[in-house]
Amino acid sequence: MNHPSPPGILSEVLRRSRRLFWLKLPGISVFIWLFFEAYFFLLRNPAQPVLVMPQLAIDRWLPFQPSALWPYLSLWLYVGFAPGLMGGLRALLSYGIWVFALCLGGLACFYLLPTAAPLYTGPGTDSALYAVLRGLDAAGNACPSMHVAAACYSGVWLDRIWRAVGAPLAPRLVTALWGLLIVYSTLAVKQHVLLDVLAGGLWGVGWAWAAMRWSSAGWDTEPRHAVRPSSRRPRPGGFVAWMSSR
Repeated sequence: MNHPSPPGILSEVLRRSRRLFWLKLPGISVFIWLFFEAYFFLLRNPAQPVLVMPQLAIDRWLPFQPSALWPYLSLWLYVGFAPGLMGGLRALLSYGIWVFALCLGGLACFYLLPTAAPLYTGPGTDSALYAVLRGLDAAGNACPSMHVAAACYSGVWLDRIWRAVGAPLAPRLVTALWGLLIVYSTLAVKQHVLLDVLAGGLWGVGWAWAAMRWSSAGWDTEPRHAVRPSSRRPRPGGFVAWMSSR
């Protein structure tokens, strides 16, 4: 089996990233903005009494880690890679429809059963980074963790795209480890407890599996670009064509 060379993989990745860039960049940005509008509306206006999620032993044992804020915030870069590397309109629209269903289902959970992570009062709460985090994202809308769900959904799709372009193991490991670091950061910055994370992981992976199983585009990630041979025989030209017409 012939494996594509690294320059060939790079050119394929660049081709995909340029493809429909005019649609991908504003589309992803608007989608995230609309999600946050709905997310913070439900956060500020819960329809039911808010349930505080119970802590397990690991939640009490794990300390607050200010440095985990950076991987936590990097989710909003991470989620752009999979749609950004879609090679065609059908694949991009299919991805968008399924991620919309994931987000809509999560918001429905927050509407029907509002939840919140327990307020953390341990060491580190006086740090500037903790204040920034609380200003950006309150600890409501906890279960399932949409942060974790988005990371898992994106990670599964990224792995399929890397395989579709024939990428080696290294980029697959990098994006997988990045996604796991994002998942861990939700615990380390005390925005979620383990039950939130487990529910979010199942939610994200479950929707990714459904998308690849039942998508009308067949989780079409547009395999490596290749020039397809024409099924028509070449037509003769010049003197041969003139003689044939006689």
